[in-house]
Amino acid sequence: MIQTGPVSQNNKSRLRLASWVEAPQVQYSIIVLIVINAITLGLETSATVMAQAGPWLLALDNIVIGVFVVEISVKLYAHSWRFFHDPWNVFDFIIIAIALIPDSGPLAVLRALRILRVLRLISMVPRLRFVVESLLHAIPGISAIAALLVLLYYVFAVMATGLFGADHPAWFGTISKSMYTLFQIMTLESWSMGIVRPVMATQPYAWLFFIPFILIATFTMLNLFIAIIVNTMQTMHESTHKQEQAAIEDVVHNENINLGEQLQALRAELSELKQLLRERGDTQ
Repeated sequence: MIQTGPVSQNNKSRLRLASWVEAPQVQYSIIVLIVINAITLGLETSATVMAQAGPWLLALDNIVIGVFVVEISVKLYAHSWRFFHDPWNVFDFIIIAIALIPDSGPLAVLRALRILRVLRLISMVPRLRFVVESLLHAIPGISAIAALLVLLYYVFAVMATGLFGADHPAWFGTISKSMYTLFQIMTLESWSMGIVRPVMATQPYAWLFFIPFILIATFTMLNLFIAIIVNTMQTMHESTHKQEQAAIEDVVHNENINLGEQLQALRAELSELKQLLRERGDTQ
């Protein structure tokens, strides 16, 4: 019993800190600081700006990092080891840890990683989190489409190397060159004037190879990627909506149960009151 007071008081302080650091006002302030830090990091790439306001930008950068460290420390104290149960908390922790690595000496190359702090916007903005989580859930489907696309590339690369390698070795001399050229064609970057028409100058019927490849790889396979991502986002949105609806139904159900119990208790009290009135009437 002696330890109950301090322990409960400690838990209360943790709960107060957790509610404070997760309050909308604090979260909005952190988002503003992330945006400001992104702007300052961009300005630091300009030699002119650094010559005029370099110390101020570096001081502001250190202040923002200090605020981020305090925020993470408060969350760690408030949630204890439960902090690491949330993947987004782990993501924030890694980003801040990278920002604290010294950017001098052999680790100077890590200075470029400071811009990763801007990625904290993903964990701070719910809509961005939803998009990233949808992409992660879509990885199995995307992996299947990617494997199919690699197989398609390999088949067309072998064909292209055999058909056009002798006349155009720079583009189709080997399978690796053919795959890279086909990737460029799939992106539709200078595919006609830059590659296909020069090939057609030596082999007029080459379009019979390239056009089906573009139709399959660009307009079919890439659209499958989009379809899988959109379908995953829709499924997650429906799942979230169902969970919210189920939670609302549970609250309403519990309220109905409580209301029913209160009505029963009220009826019991009314019955007792009627019984007392009858007994008093009989005695009089």
